[in-house]
Amino acid sequence: MVFEDVTDKTAMANFKHHAGTLAKEYIFEVPSGGVAIFDYDGDGLPDIYLVNGSTIPALQGKEKPPRAALYHNLGNWKFEDVTDKAGVANERWGMGVAVGDYDNDGRPDLFVSNFGVSRLYHNNGDGTFTDVAEKVGVARKGWSTGATWGDYDGDGRLDLFVPGYLEIDLNNLPPNPKDANKPGGVGQNFCQFRGTPVMCGPRSLPGEGDTLYHQKADGTFEDVSVKAGVDDPQKYYGFSSAFVNANEDNRLDLIVVNDSTPKLFYINKGDGTFEEVGYPSGVALNENGREQAGMGVAIGDYDNSGRMSFHITNFSDDSNVLYHNDGDSNFTDVTFLAGLGEITLPFLGWGTSFIDYDNDGWLDLIVANGHVYPVVDEHQWGTSYAQQALLFRNTQNGKFQRVGAAANSGLASAWCGRGLAVGDLDGDGRLDEVINNADSKPTILKNVVSPAGHWLALKLIGDVSKKSPKDAIGANVYLTTGKMRQRRDVISGGSYSSQNDMTLHFGLGGFTTVDKLEIKWPDGTSEIVSVPGIDRKLTIAEGRGVVK
Repeated sequence: MVFEDVTDKTAMANFKHHAGTLAKEYIFEVPSGGVAIFDYDGDGLPDIYLVNGSTIPALQGKEKPPRAALYHNLGNWKFEDVTDKAGVANERWGMGVAVGDYDNDGRPDLFVSNFGVSRLYHNNGDGTFTDVAEKVGVARKGWSTGATWGDYDGDGRLDLFVPGYLEIDLNNLPPNPKDANKPGGVGQNFCQFRGTPVMCGPRSLPGEGDTLYHQKADGTFEDVSVKAGVDDPQKYYGFSSAFVNANEDNRLDLIVVNDSTPKLFYINKGDGTFEEVGYPSGVALNENGREQAGMGVAIGDYDNSGRMSFHITNFSDDSNVLYHNDGDSNFTDVTFLAGLGEITLPFLGWGTSFIDYDNDGWLDLIVANGHVYPVVDEHQWGTSYAQQALLFRNTQNGKFQRVGAAANSGLASAWCGRGLAVGDLDGDGRLDEVINNADSKPTILKNVVSPAGHWLALKLIGDVSKKSPKDAIGANVYLTTGKMRQRRDVISGGSYSSQNDMTLHFGLGGFTTVDKLEIKWPDGTSEIVSVPGIDRKLTIAEGRGVVK
């Protein structure tokens, strides 16, 4: 057994995600909700934030809105619901969450992307948060999805990128599939999936552009989307994004995953602007030259080449896609070569993350799945509404192998998964997972794999005076043991509208010492840090080495 489902042993069993009707008559009822693992109070234990959806009656003020929830990690798999005290219930139609310490005060803040008006919860340091989105200028209106924080211009202040999905007018809704069989319904233009009426979208509905907010010296933000060249004038259906140093020039580039339209890949030119290179880089389409219905993105150096590759989840009847980073901003679709093609065809993927679940020093892969059309359960279409999560073990030769789901294990159950986040919730050195499921309780997967290799976890603190963000978003860390050199980056966002714990986790296999630990800080400086021991979590401050 790799994962044990411990949801019902925690307070999170009381959380219920809720988005629209169970019949899913409109597209905005489908893609909520993300999840974040982050340590909001600095006690060393990662906490959990679950985004919730809403309903049309709630938006109209006719019923109480569903609430997001923050769970404080008390240790030993005990969690306390602190939503009310923290003031982070959102009570809007939540989509996703991205974590970043935007004001460099040492406390992580939350950007919650909404269908409606988004929020920026500033961490006050006393267990409470304040929504400052309007005040600082990031109260984005429309349909915001998987955001990412990153300092793209090197001024030491985090900036914020938010993809837009599509435009929809609640007062002029598209055709509803339940009306198809009503008198007069025949002959009307209903949206269909395999000949069966379903909710409309995204195709046939107008898309929404994307937004880049640049943080100014006074802590407020300005919309520089057009100036920077990332406004998405084609209005693709944006779902997920991440700032990542993809081409080794110490500048943050940007990957944007779009639904039913080509993916966007922006190379940072270093002058405040980006060049969109999706097509020439090989990332826009799959190896057959087709655009895909992209949902989520995992970013990691799965072959220990020193370069960050992309794994992107897609709709059912299509495979997920693995883009290997060949260097020089060139990527190759190696999905089927890597063994991730055929096996993923029946699944509709959302959250995904590279994760070294067995600590052997090679990044494995996990995917949360779930369909968008409940009607699939009424047909023999080779798929289902609730779906198993998929775990793939890295076989260390560029390929992955599905890990079978042991009976009664955490991987044996099916859910309608959406957001997924990874973090070591109990400090035992094995990475755990949280999946936010549509219209259901979440899934908390405790990693119980045995035996597991040695490990090292790192929390980084940037030097603001040197123009590194305090939370070190954008840092790259290289760890060498013997002939193996691993890379991990501090990344905000990614997965599907979710946030992994930003503590960097390295599996060491049988190695009991670290030969070299090199940190490339966001400001461009490199630092070699001596590691006092393994099987522990270290805090490293820029220029000061291990401080805890």
